[in-house]
Amino acid sequence: MITRRDLIVAALAVCVTLVGATAAAQLETGVMGSSAFDWTTIEARPTKAGAVRRFFQAPTRTLDELECHVTTLNPGQSPHPPHKHPDEELIVVKEGTVESLLNGEMRRLGPGSVIFQASNQMHSIRNVGEGPATYHVIKWNSPGMLKKKGA
Repeated sequence: MITRRDLIVAALAVCVTLVGATAAAQLETGVMGSSAFDWTTIEARPTKAGAVRRFFQAPTRTLDELECHVTTLNPGQSPHPPHKHPDEELIVVKEGTVESLLNGEMRRLGPGSVIFQASNQMHSIRNVGEGPATYHVIKWNSPGMLKKKGA
């Protein structure tokens, strides 16, 4: 005969198994959970235009991919020519003065400014100041977008 104690033990075993399976699945799939990243531990890697710090680029529970990096541009430099892509980007200017192509117009922006680059719209960014320009980039791919890019 199954006792109440047996049911409780069985229910706990099922819960532990499900939690363990979920955690294992997240590790296997590389799904990023809540995290903190210390600026001083992220290496600034030199680029032709300045430097970049790559914080993360991974799937989350709701996105196929979430990316965050910080770019520092030397005066007069741009990381790449104007381009467009299906994913969206949010840029937060930390220091310096940049010029950003948005909706066919160049916009001059300084520290604290936020730039949203919509899907499939031509955009660019360039350091137009006399010193370095540093900005944070947060970029995401909604569910299904990475499959479409690969098609």
